[in-house]
Amino acid sequence: MVEPLYLKEVVCQHCEMSYKTSRVRPSFKKPVRRDADFCAYYKDEGVNPEYYVVRVCPYCGFATTESFSESMTDAQKLQFQEKIANFWQITEYGGRRTWEEAMKCYKLALLCAQLKQESPRIVSGILHHIAWLYRYKGDHEQESKFLEFALESYIQVYEQEGTDMNDARLMYLIGELSRRLKRYNEAIRWFSRVVNDRKIMDASMIQASREQWQMVREDMRRDKLSPEEIEAIHNEAEHG
Repeated sequence: MVEPLYLKEVVCQHCEMSYKTSRVRPSFKKPVRRDADFCAYYKDEGVNPEYYVVRVCPYCGFATTESFSESMTDAQKLQFQEKIANFWQITEYGGRRTWEEAMKCYKLALLCAQLKQESPRIVSGILHHIAWLYRYKGDHEQESKFLEFALESYIQVYEQEGTDMNDARLMYLIGELSRRLKRYNEAIRWFSRVVNDRKIMDASMIQASREQWQMVREDMRRDKLSPEEIEAIHNEAEHG
């Protein structure tokens, strides 16, 4: 039987030591379902590919994803050394990870991304993944907290580059996280942009935005908003 995990060699950007990190084979990356914000669920929680996105150097604790920029300045290395590496005890994350280990890896990656001043797009993805991990555990309070952080970060991405890129997926995600956080007028506003912007050609995101736009109405009814309140929010979002 094929082992779902395999080892990949990585060279640490900080200490330049070589180490091995686990990855999930492509044949085991088929989710059984996905949430509307792309959170994926897998048959075997122990080989959830989301647990293995982050690579952690066992020698100094420097954590990255494949999306990180490939180099560090001397100043960034010094800052990491002072903040994390000086207090790090050799810890191996190269085998199969538990939920707790995956969470530690993501939070380390978040610290490293902030120290390295990685782009808001990378930071947004890490924050969103942390929210997913809390969702797997059913910790709604922490999930909402990190969805808030991710939403703020995605909006920063859009303000910096989205208007140039016409990134329908990014706009859709801002709408969906707004919906999940019950910011209904913002959710409608973002879904409406995707549907009505003629420059957007991404048919799947246009369709998803239509579906979630309708879902907002159902959410508002579930939250016992009156038809008048629902209509007022809808009108404000579309024309505000």
